[in-house]
Amino acid sequence: MKAIGYEQALPVSNTDSLQDIELPQPTASGRDLLVKVAAIAVNPVDYKIRQNVSAEPGGHKVIGWDAVGEVVAVGEQVSGFQPGEMVYYAGDLNRSGSNAEYQLVDERLVGHKPKSLTNAEAAALPLTTITAWELLLEHLQLATADGKGGSQDVLLVVGAAGGVGSILIQLAKALTGATVIATASREASRNWVTELGADFVIDHSQPLKPQIDLLIASGKTGPVTHVASLNATERYFEAYVELLVPFGRIALIDDPGSLDVSVIKPKSLSLHYEFMFARSMFQAADMDQQHVLLERVAELVDQGRIRTTAGKHLGVINAANLKQAHAELESGQAVGKIVLEGFSA
Repeated sequence: MKAIGYEQALPVSNTDSLQDIELPQPTASGRDLLVKVAAIAVNPVDYKIRQNVSAEPGGHKVIGWDAVGEVVAVGEQVSGFQPGEMVYYAGDLNRSGSNAEYQLVDERLVGHKPKSLTNAEAAALPLTTITAWELLLEHLQLATADGKGGSQDVLLVVGAAGGVGSILIQLAKALTGATVIATASREASRNWVTELGADFVIDHSQPLKPQIDLLIASGKTGPVTHVASLNATERYFEAYVELLVPFGRIALIDDPGSLDVSVIKPKSLSLHYEFMFARSMFQAADMDQQHVLLERVAELVDQGRIRTTAGKHLGVINAANLKQAHAELESGQAVGKIVLEGFSA
């Protein structure tokens, strides 16, 4: 089968950073589905792994953790899927990824693809959707209100125009009654997060507190109760502590160099790390919760309450196009998700 892999962890500018290769087609057993990959999306985790983790000696590492495809075979213990069904998933960081024509994935991590989306549109969703869902509902524990309002919750989303922020805003508006304050600095980013449902947009290149204080003083919103910190946590952490009400919650997904967590004690704040691969990496007893939430999100999409976060389609799945995707993500300028579709003949 066709695949894109690499041998050594290298900069994306290196010719060998990603290579078109041929690998044997895997075989499904146990609770695994064998999926014929139709479309993929690219995430920051892809380039972080490529930059830092080399392949086993004599082999190639195949990465990629967002896919849509057709189930072509199932293991003997599979109960929720059958060949011919279209599925979407992020998969497992410890296993071979979706940058290949065929991939094995545990059924407990898989959902049926939203019927109203194309393959590429659906491929943009799984990893960021799981991340946003777990962050909002499990870590921040925002009260669900089916988007009907009436909540006193005020959610600050920092780095809102990226992949996670793009779906997190939508989930917050669809599932909770929270007021959403998103941060964005460029005009394209501000327009994007507004389209996705943010109630207010502030500029993260300027101090956050004066901008939010102005919203509060003008009666447009109450004080911040929850923070979704999607990038630059170290830079904004003191502002979060200042802004949050007592017993407020902070959840982050990035990798700050260091944080003085003692400053959250006076307000009795709580700090949470979201890592959507935790369940699959450690074979958690509730691994199937990712299947459950992907099924629920597919319903929300098909009801017209959630839209795809695909931002740019870079063509077929090959090494050259994947290198471009990695380079764009590494630049930090991507809006929404980058998707690729199909393998060249």
